Amino acid sequence: MATRDGASHHRCTSLHGFAVMRPFIADKASRLLQALHRVDWIGPLVVRVVFGYFWLETGIAKVHNLDGFTQRFVGWGVPYPAFSAGLSAWTELVGGLLIMLGLFTRLVCIPMLINMAVAVTLVVSANLMSLDDYVEADEIVYSLIFFWLLVSGPGKASLDTLVARMLGIRPQAGNAPVRRIGMRTVTD
Repeated sequence: MATRDGASHHRCTSLHGFAVMRPFIADKASRLLQALHRVDWIGPLVVRVVFGYFWLETGIAKVHNLDGFTQRFVGWGVPYPAFSAGLSAWTELVGGLLIMLGLFTRLVCIPMLINMAVAVTLVVSANLMSLDDYVEADEIVYSLIFFWLLVSGPGKASLDTLVARMLGIRPQAGNAPVRRIGMRTVTD
């Protein structure tokens, strides 16, 4: 039913225009998503290599100056400072290298997350006064990246993926590993 100002007619014409454009927009969106899907391995690879290199580099620096790093642990009141500093430094060095390579990625994220939890609990939280401070803390951001790698895995371009293929483990839609056991398929 049309009003005196023709609002109903205008709404109908507008909807008709959208209905005509919808297949065009859907086609272009579908093509864009397909193109992005073909290169979806690049994002995890870049994040993993850069993030892993960061941790490899900091780990090397801490291992080469372990006495100085240990003194920081003493100042922070970390229990067993020499052992804790060595463990933290080597965790960062080895963890960074493995993350770069995409080897044992999910497994290595666990000690890295523990390292971050200790840092936040014993060192960083003393300087954080508000929720904004926590959200902006580097260690929280690092923890989120480790958590993402733990949950999502290293991506297609990784040694983990190569090893999985060699062992006959193939990814299923959604990256859930699938194994063949006899005649049946098992989703991990």
